[in-house]
Amino acid sequence: MIKNKILSWIYVVIMIVIIYILFGVYKSYYFNGFVKAETTVGISQFKRDSDIKYSKSDSYKIISPVQNDAAFYKEIEVEPNTPYKVTCMVKTENVIPSGINTDGGACISIIEDSEISKSVTGTSDWQQIELLFNSKNRTSIKIGFRLGGNSGTAEGTAWFSEFKLEKGLQIEDSNWKVACFIFENTDVEINGEKMNFAMTLSEQQAVKNDVERFSSTCRQFSDGKMHVDYDIYNITEPLNTISYSEEHGYYFDPYDVNTMIEDIVLENNYDYIFAVTKMGNNEKEIPVSNWVGLRKYGFIWYRIF
Repeated sequence: MIKNKILSWIYVVIMIVIIYILFGVYKSYYFNGFVKAETTVGISQFKRDSDIKYSKSDSYKIISPVQNDAAFYKEIEVEPNTPYKVTCMVKTENVIPSGINTDGGACISIIEDSEISKSVTGTSDWQQIELLFNSKNRTSIKIGFRLGGNSGTAEGTAWFSEFKLEKGLQIEDSNWKVACFIFENTDVEINGEKMNFAMTLSEQQAVKNDVERFSSTCRQFSDGKMHVDYDIYNITEPLNTISYSEEHGYYFDPYDVNTMIEDIVLENNYDYIFAVTKMGNNEKEIPVSNWVGLRKYGFIWYRIF
């Protein structure tokens, strides 16, 4: 009788241990409706981490031992032509992008589109990142928490936590604060050819005159209801990279100029940024498409999940 009781207790203990182990495995690989995705399948590892986390909830962990583009993503419904903000907390360990001035790293992005937040690289403690976007004509989008990028990949480890999606209510603001950065020197390589250009003093003055004319024209066309205040900064450090797309040709991407202007932008909270440099002379030039787009939004944010 006693022997049977002992065996029963041993059986119960074994079952409890097995259930505990299975529950731990379940917690590690249950992603609450998030889908796993990676460019090169089978390289990255996706887990829930109960040891390294920002809050009580287990964090979402991506490990890429070599360069890859990997993400947790979830498809959600959105209202067309509506502003949204996505935020999360992120922690990184030895995250290395595939190249300089790429967007590879730990970031938030819209899957199957070009919208992406700033990318966190290296080893860093928990910090908040955000992505602002407009839904345009879309009724659903795939929000990805990503170790990778649109123009680059990444390797290393990233943890994501505290996901928030907020919907914005547009408010009108007729006061703009603008920064114009004049990059005096361009030193890039296009299709194996060195491109070196330097702006003359008269060319720099022409840019300054254009910015002043932009400010006065906005005031004039709006009958004094719209005001543009601006600051102009001369950057002597050469612009060493330039981005390319089929739609726009060669152009400035934030990652081309970010390290040179980020501190100024963050300190002054500008609404718009103009980046100007010389991209050609009488002998050669960098091919570009003529395009421009300006819009200002003010948002009141409220959380929707």
